[in-house]
Amino acid sequence: MIRKSLGALDGVTDLAFDLKQRTLAITHTLSSLGTVEDALRSIGMRPQRRATGLTKTLYSIENMDCPSEEALIRAHLGKLDGIEVLAFDLQQRTLVVTHDEQVRSEMESVFTSIGMKAKIQTSGVESADERVVFQIDNMDCRSEEAMIRERLGQLDGVKTLEFDLPKRKLAVTLNVAALAPVEAALASIGMRAKRAESVQAQVVPAVTVAHERAPVAQAGKVGNGVTVSYRIENMDCPTEEALIRDRLGKVSGVAKLEFNLMQRVLTVGHTLPSAEPIEQALAAIGMKAQRQRAVGGTTTVLQIAKMDCPTEEGLIRGKLEGMTGIAGLQFNLMQRTLTVQHSPEAIAQAVKAIESLGYETVVKTTDEPRDPYSPAPKTNWLPMIFSGVAAVLAEVVYWANDGNHWVVVALALASIATGGLSTYKKGWIALKNLNLNMNALMSIAVTGAMAIGHWPEAAMVMFLFALAEVIEAKSLDRARNAIRGLMELTPATATVRQADGAWLEVAAKEVDLQAVVRVKPGERIALDGIITSGSSAINQAPITGESLPVEKAEGDQVFAGTINETGSFEYKVTAAANNSTLARIIHAVESAQGSRAPTQRFVDQFAKVYTPAVFAVALLVAVVPPLAMNGLWLDWIYKALVLLVIACPCALVISTPVTIVSGLAAAARRGILIKGGVYLEGGRKLKVLALDKTGTLTHGKPEQTDYVALSGDQPMVQCWAASLAARSDHPVSQAIARHAKQASTQTLEVQDFKALPGRGVSGQIAGTLLHLGNHRLTQERGLSTPALQSTLEGLERQGKTAVMLMNELVVLGIFAVADTVKDSSKKAIADLHAMGVRTVMLTGDNQHTANAIASQVGIDEARGDQLPEDKLRTIEGLAGAQGQVGMVGDGINDSPALARADIGFAMGAAGTDTAIETADVALMDDDLRKIPAFIRLSQKTAQVLTQNIVLALGIKVVFVALTFTGQATMWMAVFADMGASLLVVFNGLRLLGKKDAE
Repeated sequence: MIRKSLGALDGVTDLAFDLKQRTLAITHTLSSLGTVEDALRSIGMRPQRRATGLTKTLYSIENMDCPSEEALIRAHLGKLDGIEVLAFDLQQRTLVVTHDEQVRSEMESVFTSIGMKAKIQTSGVESADERVVFQIDNMDCRSEEAMIRERLGQLDGVKTLEFDLPKRKLAVTLNVAALAPVEAALASIGMRAKRAESVQAQVVPAVTVAHERAPVAQAGKVGNGVTVSYRIENMDCPTEEALIRDRLGKVSGVAKLEFNLMQRVLTVGHTLPSAEPIEQALAAIGMKAQRQRAVGGTTTVLQIAKMDCPTEEGLIRGKLEGMTGIAGLQFNLMQRTLTVQHSPEAIAQAVKAIESLGYETVVKTTDEPRDPYSPAPKTNWLPMIFSGVAAVLAEVVYWANDGNHWVVVALALASIATGGLSTYKKGWIALKNLNLNMNALMSIAVTGAMAIGHWPEAAMVMFLFALAEVIEAKSLDRARNAIRGLMELTPATATVRQADGAWLEVAAKEVDLQAVVRVKPGERIALDGIITSGSSAINQAPITGESLPVEKAEGDQVFAGTINETGSFEYKVTAAANNSTLARIIHAVESAQGSRAPTQRFVDQFAKVYTPAVFAVALLVAVVPPLAMNGLWLDWIYKALVLLVIACPCALVISTPVTIVSGLAAAARRGILIKGGVYLEGGRKLKVLALDKTGTLTHGKPEQTDYVALSGDQPMVQCWAASLAARSDHPVSQAIARHAKQASTQTLEVQDFKALPGRGVSGQIAGTLLHLGNHRLTQERGLSTPALQSTLEGLERQGKTAVMLMNELVVLGIFAVADTVKDSSKKAIADLHAMGVRTVMLTGDNQHTANAIASQVGIDEARGDQLPEDKLRTIEGLAGAQGQVGMVGDGINDSPALARADIGFAMGAAGTDTAIETADVALMDDDLRKIPAFIRLSQKTAQVLTQNIVLALGIKVVFVALTFTGQATMWMAVFADMGASLLVVFNGLRLLGKKDAE
């Protein structure tokens, strides 16, 4: 009533109701509020203007782009008195706050304390309308249009709604602040809405007032502010970030905190006389902070063809770290790339430094085709063969002559020169840079062996080491090929319709958006799009992991990389080649490789201590026994050289990235997109899994579940009900009509059809007046009986909605409708229980419905009437009491809970940007059984990691013992060390096998 009355006034542009507080905020361009107050009084309202009015402030927050940051801001601002409404838009990185003026300075302080860089864009002065077009895949009938119209019509800021059901599109003209509530509302009623386009509409001058305000002082900038960056070696997860944020938040003068966990870098803005209090605070909580030189924010990706093992990473890191202008280094050995954060003038020096180490380096530019998984240069096997033959001949001649001979020396030198020159070169570079990597250790060992007269052994050691390195590099290519295989799923060209109607084969990367592409049977689909004509069965296994082809028709979405099995069709391109669902999957897997898993971080730290320690022991072995115990110098030097060969932790360090990459790739093949090794390892630790109901456990669309026959000719009763239901747009009626159509039930002509608002429908069929409606209608018509009431209560306790078909005298039959459970849900929940995972369902439905669905599926606990903020609180409570918690939802309205959970799972992420970008684990289809599969893969990955660590360290322990007993030789040590490296690599690659992936 109020909306209608005030909406007719010129100058009133927005109304924001809060029924709980009995308040109304009005955005208007009127010179005074007298007209508004008169209109309110005319309809019996008693308006009282608040002593302090509300205003809207639009903030641009450049580092707010995921639900976790939204939840963080919501939690802190929500504690302030005077905050009325928070409207977030993560894509635009904006927040509109409706608030009292007095709370503005407190908001600024809150943003600063939690590290959010918020700038005021508009402060109640200008408000822009937008026309946003949504593609809604499951909106195809009038009932869904009516449901959406009713739901969105209740939202403030929504101006117009334009529906296009054949194309499944909805255009909404709205205030910018209303965009996030609109998306949440669509998700809450099960609509799968994806933003298609956004067009600026009109700028509406608006002033939000409840009385004349005094001018508001703007938040001042920090005077003489200073920024300092620290590299913190033991800061690499959100736990440490929270610890640091809490501690530094208590330091007076700290204005902002920016974290980069990938680079282990913390940037602090402050107004202190010196940074000493900051460094003391970090030291007090055990953070090892090293101040970095102030540099710009340029990032460059370098392709380093021969960098594919931790030996090279350590050498390059040692060379670049500490260089002027270098702020951060991020290595990806699988891709052979190094991402450098640097000042603009520093990259040339960085490239020169890397090339001085003997590595050819290419600077990647954004317009270059990106193929980080290109094979390494082909190996020239002839020098290797010659080296091996010469080493074997040196051994043969040595034994034939019962000792050294000039021929032995010549053959050994020839073998080392042809097979080991590269090792010597890299070893010399490493030693010059004070880096004890494997090449340096091996060079020292071989040189020492020659010095003490072990020529044949020196040659054999160098040959075996060079050969093992080549084999290891080749084996690592298999891990790269797992990702390269994803990249090769999409064809290079597509058949595109031209302006004159002709069809032309065009490179996929050159196809424009909205272009029409034709696909023949058996072809792979080159780009994401929407089918415009034709139909087919499509194999979506590369994207979703589904084993059976999926039927697709006009209006359905198709994905790049999938296979057209049967028919021919045309589709309109909706995403460029570099932004397709498959491209985003590949990018996510690549990014996941770059983040170190917990086990990998442990191994890296261990290796930093292990190699210098063994080298020191080798030196002591060489000199202490001869000096202190009259041992033979040559014997103990030889043992020391054997220890040097064993000292390299190559097997230990290389095992973890190979295993993690294999696990990530194996999951991607099954339609499980894991966003990092930390989640792959953490899956096995889940103790509780919370699940949304609609679209997760159920299909999200009502279906007829029961029919109770009461009176009359039952086939005819069902025919009459289907005839009336087919004329109605109500979702319940549509469910009955769909069921009748599937059962081939005949429908008859209906005369005098009428809708009975809030009750049902009526009409005459063959001269008989019939009613199809709810319990209220049966009561009003005097047809409700105790027996009927008992039956209805039983259905309601099962979470079902019941409607009755009745004539003038009696109820003929009862039809029950409910959101049906997916067939896969029961199996998934049973699998989770078998793994010891407790399950909790969180739903906005009433508790009766929640209990009914939970009982059907076998869930341990059901919680109904849960709003998004209630789900967030539930997750917080579960996390605090029961260990690691996972949350499964649709990635939109469940975002706060997904962000708070230890692992957030987004269902049905194929084609959904938000889910792929924000979830920790994205399930590419709606099959809940992928979560037990993810946990099994996590368990298998942990087993392989443990096996590799035990194997790598166990072999070294054995050979250290054999060295001291005098039974180990240098060539045996090489076999052991490089053999262990190959064993752990091959063991890690087992995860790519089909059996282990299952």
